[in-house]
Order: sequence, then C-alpha cells, then structure tokens
Amino acid sequence: MAGLNVSIAFFFLVVGVCQVLRRLSKRLLSPGAYGCLARELAGSLQLCMSCLELRMLVEIGPWGGGFGPDVVLTLLFLLFAVHGASFDGASANPTISLQEFLLLESDLAATAAKLLAQGAGMGTGWAVTKLYWSWELTNFHFIQNLIASECSSSIRTSLHHAAFVEGTCSFLFHLVLLKLRLGHPMCQVPALAVTVTFLTYTAGPFTGAFFNPALATVTTFHCSGNSFWDYVQVYWLGPLAGMLAALLLYQGNIPRLFQKNLLYSQKSKYKIPKARVLVHVEGDEPRRKRKGEKSNSEPRA
Repeated sequence: MAGLNVSIAFFFLVVGVCQVLRRLSKRLLSPGAYGCLARELAGSLQLCMSCLELRMLVEIGPWGGGFGPDVVLTLLFLLFAVHGASFDGASANPTISLQEFLLLESDLAATAAKLLAQGAGMGTGWAVTKLYWSWELTNFHFIQNLIASECSSSIRTSLHHAAFVEGTCSFLFHLVLLKLRLGHPMCQVPALAVTVTFLTYTAGPFTGAFFNPALATVTTFHCSGNSFWDYVQVYWLGPLAGMLAALLLYQGNIPRLFQKNLLYSQKSKYKIPKARVLVHVEGDEPRRKRKGEKSNSEPRA
C-alpha cells in the first residue's frame, strides 16, 4: 500500500499547487484573462496530472498492488469531487467550452482562448507527470516507465462501437451538466462526480471513458494500435456529437445557430379571457345581449 499512499500524496500536491496558481493568477491578471486563460490552464493541468496517475493505478494496481477496482473508483469519485469544488468555474474540457459558445454564454475569442489554454495545460500536465514518473518513487512508476514506450490503444472494441460509447458518455454527461449548471454547487459537484464515476466504470473497458478530447489526445493518441484518424473519430467526433445531441434535446435548439425551437412547442402561460358581447341600452347601462332578444336600435318616430 506504500505505492498507493505516494499516489494519494501526489494528488494532494497537484491540487495544492494548482490552487496556489489560481489564487496568484486572480490577483495578478484581469478578470477576462484569468477566466479565459489562467483558470483553464490550471484546471487542465490539475485534471491531466490526476487522471494520468489514476490511469496508471488502474492498469498496474490490480496485479502490481493487489487492490481492486473499488479503490480506484473511490479515488475517482473523490478526485472529481475535489476538482469540481476547486476548479473555480473552469471546464478543462473542450466540449464544455464549445457548449458555452453555442449557448451564447461565451464569444468566439474567449472560446478560442479557452481551447488554447486547455491544450497547453494538458500538454504541460503530461510532461510534468512523465518527469515525476522518471523519479521511480514507487514500484508502480518503475513498471510504468518500462511499459510506457509500448503503450497500446485504449480502444478495445470496434471503431464504430467505440465512437458510439464515447458519444453516449458525452451525451449523458452534458445532459446532467445542463440540468445542474444553474443549481447550487453543493448539489452540482457530487452529482457530476457520481456521473463521471458511473460512466467510467461502465464504459472504461471499451474506450477508457475519456469523453474529453483534450485529455484523450495527450493520454492515448501516441499509443500504437490505431491510426490518428481512428482516434479523431472516437475521441473528438464522438464526444462532440454527444454534446450536440444533449444540447438539442435539452434546449430544443442550438441558440448560436438558430432561434426556432425544433422539438418543443412554446405555449403561452396565460389564458386570454373571452370577450363578452355587450349592448348599450337607455341610460348607458350595459347589459348582456340575450339569445332571441330583439334589437332596440330602430329609430324613434
């Protein structure tokens, strides 16, 4: 269990360093630069380093450390709960940033800046984690260094099935995110952590269950077994299609592209009362016109 304790200490260190980076950036940068660049960079760095270490435990832990999937799933839930509480509004996921753009919550320049920051954060996280593994603090890291040059693809099913799995995971994740995005963080954070844990447990054996194009790119694109275009279909196009389907189902339209609701008819909440037919009689006193009553509008002699 010594190796597991070192990994847990690594998780705490990563979260602490990224939290310091967020606080310093918030003080030194303008709100726009912090929200589009520094916050996404710190969140992507934290997510990438944590997921790489956790993925190493998933692959080596059962036979190298003797612990079962329950330990890994518990760590996964706790990590994403901590991420949700500490990200300070960052998404660290390109499909979430594109969703915000399609919902008119972010403009094109801000979205492009977020995507660049996410890519830079993921790349930096990959490089720092590789350096940390090279120190070989545990037997897990020693084994990881031995097998790193011969890593195999995370796609363990047919290409079309893998794209469907990643798309379905993205669809369910974004549907929950859309439902909870305006809710209180005390409800949003554990709900999203449970969703990610369930999807990873269910779809992990087929594709690794990334449903995050940036994370999948730095984690598995360099591994042998599939071509670059295969990875693009599964880990880029699959999650993007799932996000669009979730947005269309939840909203009924995609606000950035068209305003008309394609799925749901919008009915007025207020009923318009029917007008009553009134006639005027002598003395300008209105009364209802009864059925069969003759009109008194004939001219007087």
